[in-house]
Amino acid sequence: MRSYRPLVLLTVFTVLTAIVSMGVGHYPVSPLAVIDVLWSASTGRPTSQPSVVANVVLVVRLPRVLAAMLVGAGLAAAGAAYQTLFRNPLASPAILGVSAGAGFGAALAMLLHAGALAVQGSAFLGGLFAVGAAMFIAGRLGKGTSLVLVLAGLVVSALFQALTSALKYVADPLDTLPTIVFWLLGSLGRVAVRDLVWAAPFALAGLAALYLLRWPTQVLEAGDDEARTLGIPVRKLRMALITAATLMTAAAVSISGVVGWVGLLIPHLARLIVGPAYTALLPASVVLGAGYLLLVDDLCRGTFSAELPLGIVTAILGAPVFVVILARSRRQWS
Repeated sequence: MRSYRPLVLLTVFTVLTAIVSMGVGHYPVSPLAVIDVLWSASTGRPTSQPSVVANVVLVVRLPRVLAAMLVGAGLAAAGAAYQTLFRNPLASPAILGVSAGAGFGAALAMLLHAGALAVQGSAFLGGLFAVGAAMFIAGRLGKGTSLVLVLAGLVVSALFQALTSALKYVADPLDTLPTIVFWLLGSLGRVAVRDLVWAAPFALAGLAALYLLRWPTQVLEAGDDEARTLGIPVRKLRMALITAATLMTAAAVSISGVVGWVGLLIPHLARLIVGPAYTALLPASVVLGAGYLLLVDDLCRGTFSAELPLGIVTAILGAPVFVVILARSRRQWS
């Protein structure tokens, strides 16, 4: 019950941030004008704002804001699920190789000069294939235990990173290589409505699965033996959580590129606000992740004349917090 008030405040914060974000850019728009345009678009009434303002808000910035919220919420929710599943505070959505696999899929499509939609689809399938390979290796070697699964994920991630480096080595340095490098750094500058139409169902389906499984997942925090005692099918639950988190992460990475640190840091910040219980942690991570990536995206496109990549800014902001996490976890290692 005590987590409801912080969750409401986080929701209000994210909504206000989204409204302000639609006015941030080289063509500034006031929050009141943004609200007027959105209200007119939702009710069908004519707006009092000029047509150029309505186009900027609805056509240019609304898809980007929705994409930032989708990516931030998806990565944060996947991070909360992985940290709870593996009982490891340093787990992130990239732990099973989904980001590396998506990066390889996108780079391969760019090397073949495929279209934007094909690049996103290849990235999505690459992420799913990488996690599937990690699960297959873990099932063969260690009967799907968490430790072997994490180690298999590290191996698969390293393999796909090497393959991506090989693709960059043979890519045209004047045309294809800059495109691959820029995509891998992460950006929301080219997101359109069609990207949200196909990526949102996968991300929302994964989020719905994580929410429906929130109670048995919380029991899983106590350990596999305790969960089995209560009649929870641990292995099936683990596979369901990994599948749902992978769908969310692959869908997010396919439209934004590789954006690190969100799935690692946001669940820790959410724990400081609502506590460690997974039933409260999951929705808090979703809302806080959406608001956080909105702020980061505003910083990327509003600080300098040229837009900064998302991955660089999230790493610069996340590294100091990661040091604090390491310092707090030091006692558990000694």
